[in-house]
Amino acid sequence: MRSLPVSSALASVIALALAAPLAHADPVEQQIATALKGVSLKRKAAQLQNTAPADPGLGLPAYDWWNEGLHGLARNGVATVFPQAIGLAATWDPALMERVGTVVSTEARARFNAQPASADRRIYQGLTIWSPNINIFRDPRWGRGQETYGEDPLLTGSLAVGFIHGLQGPDLAHPRVIATAKHLAVHSGPEAGRDSFDVDPSPQDLEWTYLPQFRMAVTQGHALSLMCAYNSLAGMPACANDALLNQRVRKDWGFTGFIVSDCDAIGNIWQFHHHAYDAAEASAAAIRGGTDFNCGTAYSALPDAVRRGLVSEAEVDRALVRSLSARARLGIAFNQPDPWRAIKPDQVDTADHRALALEAARKAMVLVQNNGGVLPLKPGVKLAVIGANADDLGVLEANYHGTAAAPVTPLEGLRARFGADHVVYAQGSVLAEGAPVVLPETALAADGKPGLAAEYRDAAGKLVLARQDRRIDFNLTRAAPAGLDPARFSARWQGMLVPPGPGAWRLAIDAPQCWKDCHRHDDVALWVGGKQLHAGPLGKARVEFALTSDGTPQPIRLELEHYGDDEGLRLMWVPPAGAEEAKALAVAKDADVIVAVLGLSPDLEGEALQVQVPGFVGGDRSEIELPEPQARLLANLRATGKPVVAVLATGSAIAMDETLADAVLVAWYPGQAGGTALADILSGASNPSGRLPVTFYRHTTDLPAFVDYGMKERTYRFFTGKPLWGFGHGLSYTRFAYANPAVKAADTKSPVTLSVRLANQGNRAGEDVVQAYVVPPIPAHEVVLTEPVLQHQLAGFARVNLAPGKMQTVTLTLDPRSLSVVDRRGTRRVLPGTYKAWIGDGQPGDGPGTWVEFTLAGQAQEMPK
Repeated sequence: MRSLPVSSALASVIALALAAPLAHADPVEQQIATALKGVSLKRKAAQLQNTAPADPGLGLPAYDWWNEGLHGLARNGVATVFPQAIGLAATWDPALMERVGTVVSTEARARFNAQPASADRRIYQGLTIWSPNINIFRDPRWGRGQETYGEDPLLTGSLAVGFIHGLQGPDLAHPRVIATAKHLAVHSGPEAGRDSFDVDPSPQDLEWTYLPQFRMAVTQGHALSLMCAYNSLAGMPACANDALLNQRVRKDWGFTGFIVSDCDAIGNIWQFHHHAYDAAEASAAAIRGGTDFNCGTAYSALPDAVRRGLVSEAEVDRALVRSLSARARLGIAFNQPDPWRAIKPDQVDTADHRALALEAARKAMVLVQNNGGVLPLKPGVKLAVIGANADDLGVLEANYHGTAAAPVTPLEGLRARFGADHVVYAQGSVLAEGAPVVLPETALAADGKPGLAAEYRDAAGKLVLARQDRRIDFNLTRAAPAGLDPARFSARWQGMLVPPGPGAWRLAIDAPQCWKDCHRHDDVALWVGGKQLHAGPLGKARVEFALTSDGTPQPIRLELEHYGDDEGLRLMWVPPAGAEEAKALAVAKDADVIVAVLGLSPDLEGEALQVQVPGFVGGDRSEIELPEPQARLLANLRATGKPVVAVLATGSAIAMDETLADAVLVAWYPGQAGGTALADILSGASNPSGRLPVTFYRHTTDLPAFVDYGMKERTYRFFTGKPLWGFGHGLSYTRFAYANPAVKAADTKSPVTLSVRLANQGNRAGEDVVQAYVVPPIPAHEVVLTEPVLQHQLAGFARVNLAPGKMQTVTLTLDPRSLSVVDRRGTRRVLPGTYKAWIGDGQPGDGPGTWVEFTLAGQAQEMPK
């Protein structure tokens, strides 16, 4: 349906009503409102789009509002790269999240402060960070689920609050950066069709699952910005949804910041949702619906919308005051103080930041299986490291990432820990049928060593650096090696291409292209066997070549002229059928233990990817099982009779045959220190302490349809089947015991205090995640077959560090909201009656723990929206 024009009389009333609050606004808002007097609608509209031009009349330099900091400052050169968000969620550690957020915002300020305050800022250079992503990871097939904090609203909200506090800092009047919680609301795939997808969640699912974490981000995290989603809710586009943005977010939750659209979501209102006739109607609907700011260009039609009476200038001013006050609070506009200007440019990737990345990677890894105590590995053990994910930069950095200065892959970490002479390596297989992977060091040689001889030259052609590169796998996003100018340098790699055997195969050059603000592409040239296969810009991110080989090594030369906006360079392949697997089985023969680094990659799962291979489509998955090439490889490795440790590098849950491995460690996409952390865990130098933030289902058939947003049979709260590994699950090298539970409970208006004595009965120090789940007394008439039936829900948790032989009383305070249930009308209530509560390591029955019961007196207590 279309937005209706606003009559001139009504527009005048609206203008008066909207203008009145400005008289009572804080001084900064009043200053901005005064400055806007006499400014043309065209100039106002320009400042409400992410690429805002300079406006000398307002004293504003050019500023692009779009910046990213999901798990480290992104897309703006060298930065500390932490584990992907889903890995950070596996730490179950809000305090750690605050420290990570502090690093992200400090590095953003350091980059910002490297230029004069008056400098124009291009994309990814600003202080408005469009993170965190707090959508619920309701289905493991969603490729962007890796960006979230998992499937539980309480865990997600708690981690988001910590991260937002770290980003924004202690003074909201002068934030270090502005955090943007996204994507509001009910947005979790599929990627295909996301621009026009309409979601019609039940009131129960909306209140119980899709909104709680956003409420926490606003009411507890005090996020200064929110981002509305692409999709519609019950036929109303999220970015024009008055009931959601104005009523729920602003009125019920008391949000006073600004709301930005997901990129091009305003255009979607008319181009895909057909809710409006043109850009002017769509922009008017968004402004009136509560979206202050447009990522995209649709708001350039606002002057036309005002002239046509679709929206008043006062409404535009309201949105602009909210938006520009953010720049003022940051101290970068309207002569406001900037207490963070003292952060120096050298506060990027410091020793402390690198140490935190390693700590986070260690805490993120989840040991889900350890049959026979095969882990930790014994000193002096000889390892066969197998798998395409063992030596791949992208698997460390995931998506929405910065450029790691000194990344450590699993192979490099294991070589450093166990000794290069105790580690043999083979790639083994591709990740998915037909999907190229990075060409391994074993297929390249120069001067008798793995890899290619490299030369790096500056813009004048002067040789600056000569070295041996093991593989061609580089992230060059606004970054360059050896202090070269990231805007202009060249490189050449030479040596021999060593196929694993005869057969047909494919070679690929991959140069990831920037998402936005791309003006030109790099020149790349490739020769194999003396024949030039490519010269010039790629034209698209990846170019493939079909080759046939008899297995004889051939000369290879690759040249790069970097002067464009491309974000890196990789040499990839799909090897001859069976050749890499045969090599893997051969190297495994002489090893004591096989470490198979398997899983997925950001090439297969992620945002709007152009990929379609078996099991994957458009960035999502069509099935959750370990892809067939890897499943076959793992089965053949198991058949050797050697102990097998499977390491899953992934952004989401994977279904696998657990009998094919003695131990299984979920490493996620672990960030720049991933290889070091993995080696620390496998060797026992660090005790695994991560817990799953999502359910690992056994089969794709366990899941409802991907397009179904109903929560029946989804996530641990409503799934009635038997998972492979459950939400909250995680093992340790030590033993924890729970005893002496105690509970203090009064009535439906008061918090419940739950305590337990936790003891470390093993001989290693370790961290346990104490989890409390409640089973509320839901009346029978509230349960119908068509609605999700609650199994139990997380009500509190705490991470506890104990030395061997030590014990501690752990107390969890469960607030009434965490005890509440939601009826079919969407009303949240704390019910009187007898509750069961499990306090332990994992869900009821998964690990050590104990049940208690308590009774809440009084009447049913309705919770605020």
